[in-house]
This record gives sequence, structure tokens and C-alpha cells, in this order.
Amino acid sequence: MTAVWLCLGAYLLGSIPFGMVVARLKGVNLRQVGSGNIGATNVARAMGKGWAILVLAADAAKGFVPVWLGCRLGLAPEPVALAGFIAIAGHIFTIFLRGRGGKGVATSLGVALALSPLSALVGFGVYVAVFAATRLSSLGSLLGVWTFSTLIVAGHGFPWPYDALAIGGAALVTLRHHQNIGRLLRGEEKRT
Repeated sequence: MTAVWLCLGAYLLGSIPFGMVVARLKGVNLRQVGSGNIGATNVARAMGKGWAILVLAADAAKGFVPVWLGCRLGLAPEPVALAGFIAIAGHIFTIFLRGRGGKGVATSLGVALALSPLSALVGFGVYVAVFAATRLSSLGSLLGVWTFSTLIVAGHGFPWPYDALAIGGAALVTLRHHQNIGRLLRGEEKRT
């Protein structure tokens, strides 16, 4: 029963649209600014880097807390991995915005930090390096999540459910970026 509550809590926590909450408190409608996305990149466009860092941290916490808590409670890898995946899905398909949430990158970072801080930091480092070189947040995000996933799977030290979480989470984030990928391939993606 603990696993069921963990997964339910992961979805509800993952669904909280922190970007929208912060923006509304400041009188900004994120859907009408920049990309219209509710994540930290669009918050940076609309309100500045300080607010973006706050939203990034809050969205990452949504992924970190369920995985960390599941491990602390001594649950098996299967429900812990499921809770992590559900937290990412909750951010993307949030009940509070009729299923129209963010892209899951920051929440995936939180999941990654709970599973393997070193691998998460390497993935984040790839994001920072790619973004600094290209000013393309979407490209950095995609390469960052797949770097983390590759490190988890290649490390061979994790139970299979965590490998599945790493791959499944990265696949979900990639699917959510399908429009960005199209623009990247056409050379039309906007630089931040």
C-alpha cells in the first residue's frame, strides 16, 4: 500500500505547475510569452534568471522527493522507479492544466539526482556546455537527459527498474520535444 501512496503522491507533486504559479504571482501569463511553455527556460524569458532558477529547483524537487523517499522507506526498485517515471509524467501531463504541462527536463534532473548524483551532474554539465555553445536549450536538454540515461545503463550497477526509468524518462522527454526536434532539424529553433 505504501508503494501505491508513493506513486499517487508522485503524480500529484509532479503535476504542480510551479512555473505557472510563480508567473501568476508576478502577473505574467507564461502561455502568452516566448514558447508558451511552463518550464524554467520560458520563465527566464518572461521574468529573468533568478525566477528561472527558483522554478528549476522546484521542478527538480518534484522528481527528487518521490525517488528519495521511496529509497528511504526501503521500497523495492520497481515502485521507486515507477514513482520517478510518474513524477515526470505528472509534470508533462499535469492534472492542474488539463494535461498540458511542461517538457519534463527539470523533473527528470531531480529523479536523476536521487538515483545517481554524479551521473546527474554529468548530464547537467552536458546541458550547460551545449547551451553555452549554441544557446539552444532544447538541444542541451535532450543531450543532457540522454547522457544521464547512458551513464546509468552503461554503469551496470543499478537494478533493471532504474535502467528502465532512465531510458523511459529520457524517451518521454524526447517525445515531448518533438516540435523542437523538427525545428532543430530545419535550423529554425530559436536561441535563448
